[in-house]
Amino acid sequence: MLRTFIAIEIEDPAVLKKLIEVKNYIAGVGAGIKPVEDENIHLTLRFLGEISQHSVEEVKRILTELKSIKRFNIRVKGVGAFPSITRPRVIWAGITEGAEELKRIRSIIDKAIVEHGLRDIKPDEHQFVPHITLARVKSSHLFAKLSTLISELQDEDFGVTPVTTIKLKRSILTPRGPIYHDLFNVTLA
Repeated sequence: MLRTFIAIEIEDPAVLKKLIEVKNYIAGVGAGIKPVEDENIHLTLRFLGEISQHSVEEVKRILTELKSIKRFNIRVKGVGAFPSITRPRVIWAGITEGAEELKRIRSIIDKAIVEHGLRDIKPDEHQFVPHITLARVKSSHLFAKLSTLISELQDEDFGVTPVTTIKLKRSILTPRGPIYHDLFNVTLA
């Protein structure tokens, strides 16, 4: 079984640099914040979980079907939190332009998972909100300070980055954090 997800990486170096700077700024608030490692910053299109090698091969087929989708840009803008700004457990950078394209791709993937009968991939009960996770909050005593900081960053513009590739990635959990490996890439038209 492989722990997997489908992702888009941040291709523009200036956008990635700004995401890292803001992530590090947020992490400076306190010890109860676990920032995403620089090399792990990405946008998850679909978390698949622990799946069989058979399902991995089927997901590769599904992703190959996406190659006719035209490349597009996304604008990374704003900082927010799940479940809310007042109770921030996950701090993220939002997507403004390109969000509809991402939602359409996610919908195609979800439909194909069902059509291919991949029962080891659980349905995602949450509405898909395109975002880039910057940090996870482990300590509730930082909520007030973080809430103020997130409010200050809600209009932060990280810039525009192209979406040219969709990746199937493996996540290996370690005590120091996850390590990601590319399993398969599909280049958009």
